[in-house]
Amino acid sequence: MANKERRVGTVSRGIRCPIIREGDDLAAITAESVLLAAESEGFELRDRDVISITESIVARAQGNYATVDDIAADVKAKLGGGTVGVIFPILSRNRFAICLRGIAMGVKKVVLMLAYPSDEVGNELVSLDKIDAAGVNPYSDVLTEAKYRELFGVNKHEFTGVDYVQYYADLVRECGAEVEVIFANQPKAILEYTDTVINCSIHTRVRTKRILMENGAKKVLNLDEILDAPVNGSGCNEKYGLLGSNKATEDKVKLFPRECKNLVLDIQERILKATGKHVEVMVYGDGAFKDPQGKIWELADPVVSPAFTDGLVGTPNELKLKYLADNDYKDLSGEALKEAISKSIREKEGSLVGNMASQGTTPRQLTDLIGSLCDLTSGSGDKGTPIVLVQGYFDNYTN
Repeated sequence: MANKERRVGTVSRGIRCPIIREGDDLAAITAESVLLAAESEGFELRDRDVISITESIVARAQGNYATVDDIAADVKAKLGGGTVGVIFPILSRNRFAICLRGIAMGVKKVVLMLAYPSDEVGNELVSLDKIDAAGVNPYSDVLTEAKYRELFGVNKHEFTGVDYVQYYADLVRECGAEVEVIFANQPKAILEYTDTVINCSIHTRVRTKRILMENGAKKVLNLDEILDAPVNGSGCNEKYGLLGSNKATEDKVKLFPRECKNLVLDIQERILKATGKHVEVMVYGDGAFKDPQGKIWELADPVVSPAFTDGLVGTPNELKLKYLADNDYKDLSGEALKEAISKSIREKEGSLVGNMASQGTTPRQLTDLIGSLCDLTSGSGDKGTPIVLVQGYFDNYTN
């Protein structure tokens, strides 16, 4: 009988499962859903398959929610309830509006400082072309709301149709606080208005807080320092606070999942017992990729994956097949070319950093790559597949 060669590489499958509620045994539901899917679709689990669970059902099973009253109480207790600068929030009704509602309820006045021409993840307030035409230097110039309107008028978000300047200002006023809006990209610009600041940046938060403290701020909180402990029995996230939270209702947020390493280990153990296969397991949120049309960088969570099994630590160690084919083995073809490339793959050792044959491969964390694949597979809408099974990810040309 001829040697049977595998003809398929990586496969990503959305796995349907029941609607998850607080208190559900998510490890048992996840393992059962994957095993039922394998049975119904006629595929088998293999070693190093990856089972991924979206962060939203993990947080839901944990009951990790907080209200705007909880946020307000925490902000008031930590900052005193006076005038507070709220700087560099992203422009999102889902991600930030409910957080801003809670913040506004806990202070007397908000000085809202928006980055321009776009926020940290690429949501545009005004186009670069308009910035150029106005002769504005966004790196150094600080604009008032009146100056912004004079120069740029009303600019609605390309996808949502929302004028976020108006929307955020109205939201603060509705919560009973005064509001003043400015536009600046230097963190220290806020210190002309107040020495008490909530820094809402996600990926630049450590640097931004350092700059503020070095330039005379009295008190600075990052979003990961709000609701980092329960308030009046609320949910919390000890590591990320409000970062990674999503709108649940008009007055409640679902926080990023709390510690969930035990969850991924539990699922791994259940699959091992049921099938004898050693799979990897991870929790994932936003993928890490950029939309070329809207210029939006997807990653509004603090990390792609808050928990994963140890086999997902690290980065890929891959050779570029087209480089080998076009260079090292350009005079070979057919079976000889296949065998030469296979031999190179089998003999690769250690890190390939600096090796020309790995040029153009993707030196990103495995969890960021697989999490991005899973985020695209599960989508953000009504697919009903919050679990994703990735098979063959660790295969190469020789398998």
